Amino acid sequence: MLAMFIALIGLFAWLYLIALRGGFWRLTEHDRNLGGQEPATPATHVVAIVPARNEADVIEQSLASLFAQQFQGRFDVILVDDESDDGTAEIARRCAAAHGASGRLTILSSRGPDAGWTGKLAAMQRGFDHLRSLPRDPDFVLFCDADIEFSPPVLARLVSGTTARGAVLTSLMVKLRCESAAERWLVPAFIFFFQKLYPFRHVNDPDHSAAGAAGGVMLARPEALAAAGGFRAIRGALIDDCALGALMKAQGPIWLGLTEDVCSLRAYPRIADISRMVVRSAYAQLSYSPWRLAGALLGMAAAYLAPPYLAFFGESPARETALVSWLMMAQCYMPTLRFYGLSRLRAFALPGVAACYTWFTVESAWRHFCGRGGEWKGRYQAPRAQTAAPRFESSDEIEASREIEVEGAGASWSGKTASSWTSSGRVRERPIATKIFPSPPF
Repeated sequence: MLAMFIALIGLFAWLYLIALRGGFWRLTEHDRNLGGQEPATPATHVVAIVPARNEADVIEQSLASLFAQQFQGRFDVILVDDESDDGTAEIARRCAAAHGASGRLTILSSRGPDAGWTGKLAAMQRGFDHLRSLPRDPDFVLFCDADIEFSPPVLARLVSGTTARGAVLTSLMVKLRCESAAERWLVPAFIFFFQKLYPFRHVNDPDHSAAGAAGGVMLARPEALAAAGGFRAIRGALIDDCALGALMKAQGPIWLGLTEDVCSLRAYPRIADISRMVVRSAYAQLSYSPWRLAGALLGMAAAYLAPPYLAFFGESPARETALVSWLMMAQCYMPTLRFYGLSRLRAFALPGVAACYTWFTVESAWRHFCGRGGEWKGRYQAPRAQTAAPRFESSDEIEASREIEVEGAGASWSGKTASSWTSSGRVRERPIATKIFPSPPF
């Protein structure tokens, strides 16, 4: 009786995921469908802000791909050197000189995050403060990681599609490396689970509450970001990209999709390397809640681990019910494997992969309780005292702390009133306080 009950839970979980999670498993939200055919005019101005901390091994290849963009407008790059000690900034200067782009590169130094900030968000705010101190805002600001490589047409496609959709934020899930054995087994599942938690179709629906973004590539309208309070409104968020997606969706339409034209340069040769990536923020996804953790573990066990176990060792009719769930699970996973050029037979091993991610989640919680949560390049950004997800500030709180002094600019700027963008380019007043409620993990 108990076995049949567990088998039914798994079956209903997969029926729900297939029917009611925006068809996440079909991978239909792709930048080839972003839309927009009109090329940018020479007057269009885009500024990229690239936070970098000890990225000497990849920064040259990443910046070279930015300088090689086939974009008709003006395109400048701001590199925020976040206390690097490996010569990242000097390599960036040499790269710009080699590509005749020294006049397009600005390098800012960051003193590291203040209390309550995560390092990446502090660096991004440093670059955004500098941008806002300039006489005129660019049309768009591109936030991108320092360990990714762009194909030449990407920026033009982003600008064209964002303009056509009237979006305030457009982001792309970069294609992660999938070369080592660890990557081939675990990386496709990372993309699969991310899309399950943040169904791209729901994120892209202006009338749906779901919101998210992918931090590797995010093209934003600077006026909308400033109106939302900038990164100060989410300064403690470990899952900073999805926090920004929620913040910006309160301002207007956002769009999130896959791409095969922006690739990660970061290698994960061992399971331990992927574990560190996941452990950093897995418990944050659960709002640092032991109850959510317990629910996640039970959900993963019922949806992923129980079906193959019952299919092999259960008795009828639980065995047949579990087998149906396992087949549905594998079918859902196959498009992601095909996206990464892997055999679809691997889909039947998803329960084992899910067991690894379940363990990563447990380890993430344990590290948080030990005061070592959110580790990234020598920083622990989720202290043990933090018992809840970072709170999103109200519009009054943001406005009270909005006025800042930009280092070296010699002048201050104050924020604009909260507003949202319409497809016609007009703005209208609206509340900007928001909060992320993580989706069920199964």
